[in-house]
Amino acid sequence: MRVLTLALAMTALMTSQALAAPKWAIVVHGGAGVIERSQLTPEQEAAYRAAMTRATEAGAKVLEAGGGAMDAIEATIHLLEDDPLFNAGRGAVFTAEGRNELDAAMMDGRTLKAGAVAGVTRTRHPISLARAVMEKSPHVMLIGAGADAFSKAEGLEQVDPGYFFTERRWKSLENFARANNLPVPARPAGAKTPDSAEGLAHDEGKHGTVGVVALDSQGNVAAGTSTGGVTGKRWGRVGDSPIIGAGTYASNASCAVSATGTGEYFIRLTVARDICALVELKGLSLQAAADEVVQKKLTALGGDGGVIAVAPDGQIAWSYNTSGMYRASMAEGRPLSVGIYKDEP
Repeated sequence: MRVLTLALAMTALMTSQALAAPKWAIVVHGGAGVIERSQLTPEQEAAYRAAMTRATEAGAKVLEAGGGAMDAIEATIHLLEDDPLFNAGRGAVFTAEGRNELDAAMMDGRTLKAGAVAGVTRTRHPISLARAVMEKSPHVMLIGAGADAFSKAEGLEQVDPGYFFTERRWKSLENFARANNLPVPARPAGAKTPDSAEGLAHDEGKHGTVGVVALDSQGNVAAGTSTGGVTGKRWGRVGDSPIIGAGTYASNASCAVSATGTGEYFIRLTVARDICALVELKGLSLQAAADEVVQKKLTALGGDGGVIAVAPDGQIAWSYNTSGMYRASMAEGRPLSVGIYKDEP
């Protein structure tokens, strides 16, 4: 009897430990959209899984060492902004005028401080500029040439606009221009070739964005998002990624959210903030809140895309109404998980 009691006690202890909330966690997305098994070659799939793995492990390393959520987010998004597989930084799409105009945002769930930039053309890592706006200026959002000027003044790495050029994104612009009876702009000066992602990158449609949410061992959550926007955008269009509450939001009172999708719909619904409000004010679980907004509200409005989220108690969630989303997660005591398609966990 004593042996049985001891065995039951040990089982209960191990179960309790297995279910214990992680002290740190990170969730990463690389965009949602038309991403199906029939469309990706084995080489493409392997490239995306490897890229998501590298980025997620980089952020997890920061958190595991006791680093802050914002540091982990910045380290992770740096890798994604430098990877031409993704529509952010060096893999950004082109505007109708043949420019790469980059947007980013970061928010600290502990203080509710936030920083965002839009239409950046010379800052290598827009996510770092968003953080600088949050921490080193009295503002929340800067745009265009002024944002780049602030970036230079703060000593952030500057690059020639040609640094962001990739051949496959340029071809996408040419196809877009012809399909919409728009003039094809002159090829940018200083275009960097060859494209290291040539033959590997997949065009996911209008939903390319990268984002990270993180929980650190101090119990703080944060969110960061970076994007090149949509191919052929005109008139200075800005999507949801740098809009606090739409594509990016974080609060220790609820959760942290980063979104990807057709930005106009995410702005109208204030998707990221709405998910957090459902957690904080209605007591929904993180997954239930994400599904309520993405699967019901967003879908009903005709919008498409997805979100990733993390809560201060260690809950992790993602939800998307497209055929796929590049996503990954890792947490204390839990292995790395990488997914692309709808039929994966």
